[in-house]
Amino acid sequence: MRKRWLAAVLLVSVAAGCGRGDGGGGDTAQAVKDGKATGEITVWAMGTEGEKLAEFAKAFTAENPEAKVSVTAVPWDSAQQKISSAIAAKQTPDVSMIGTTMQGEIAKTGALDATPTELFRKDAFFPGAWDTTVVDGTPYGIPWYVETRGIYYRKDLAAKAGFPDGPKTWDDLTAMAKALQQKAGAKWGISLQPGKTGSWQSILPFGWSNGASLNTGDKYTFDTPQMAEALAYYQSFFTQKLSPDNLPQGALEPAFVRGEIPMFMSGPWHVGILNEQGAKDKFGIAPMPAKQSSTSFIGGSNLAVFKDAKNRDAAWKFLAWLSKPDVQVKWYQAVNDLPAVQSAWDDPALTADPLLKVFGTQLESAKSPPTFPTWTQLAATFDVEAEKVCVAGADPAAALKAVQSQADSLGTGS
Repeated sequence: MRKRWLAAVLLVSVAAGCGRGDGGGGDTAQAVKDGKATGEITVWAMGTEGEKLAEFAKAFTAENPEAKVSVTAVPWDSAQQKISSAIAAKQTPDVSMIGTTMQGEIAKTGALDATPTELFRKDAFFPGAWDTTVVDGTPYGIPWYVETRGIYYRKDLAAKAGFPDGPKTWDDLTAMAKALQQKAGAKWGISLQPGKTGSWQSILPFGWSNGASLNTGDKYTFDTPQMAEALAYYQSFFTQKLSPDNLPQGALEPAFVRGEIPMFMSGPWHVGILNEQGAKDKFGIAPMPAKQSSTSFIGGSNLAVFKDAKNRDAAWKFLAWLSKPDVQVKWYQAVNDLPAVQSAWDDPALTADPLLKVFGTQLESAKSPPTFPTWTQLAATFDVEAEKVCVAGADPAAALKAVQSQADSLGTGS
């Protein structure tokens, strides 16, 4: 699941000159005609979703016998060029997956159709997920599935360390990491990502937990006391030798099973991975530790309809069907994608699993970065500066000033 999401956030990079317009904000949604869906609905989907959706959609066509869902499975390595070219040539499909952090960049081309809100209730979705669809005040598309982060810990070693239920606060996280080394005999107290690609997803939750905001209106705000304190706190796990700063890819899970790394931050995909590697029933998951709040990052993927869609109304009806709580549950059972619709989490298929329940609760307060078209460029700068902080011991405040300087240079693209 993690690989699917990481690919989703890198789904598209569309030049500002491509597509139908200068901007994506301020569009007025057109109503969708009543009645069953008819005609062909063309869909582009990536990864496991691209492999599984065509078969799954047969239940939709059973309810709408005059409709046909044609799914094109797009390889991740060609998705960027394929979609950007389609927008430029006005040859888009009716529907496509859009990675959550790319929503602003795609919407700003003017290629996406505004969401007909008579079909979709904002409060039906997790707030953080819905926010990923909104650009300049207008929603484009709907959240399809979601992911978030929590703290994984070895239950046996956590009990020896005096934290049988995991950490609840920032102070707990530090104390537990130290105790896992000193009392439980672990080599490391925790594993946190030491900068590099995507590390902003691990670090920003601590900023949000500390009351930081990434933007004020249409201006980025990274250089704040709240964010500086959070980054300094994150850095402390490396300066105190509680977390490794050069863990090879693939080494985390075996080290967790052996008890060398008894705690780490990750998403729901790691449950299956750890079970397969022999840690079943040996680990617990705690929500993100709180300072002012317990706030995690929300990721996943959205579904959007293009303005050049040949079968717009049927496309939106298909998305409305995919948003039904019972359909969201069936999609979870088929693919393990976590539902973006809150009421789907009341189903026994999800409530029966106490580990999933942690993520469901965390999703209620999880946040995403602003949907500015320049976000992915700025995130790359943040990752570079974060590595300097975690690995080279650079000053967190200075690193954030560098990020802010780049943010001011890039602007928001709004």
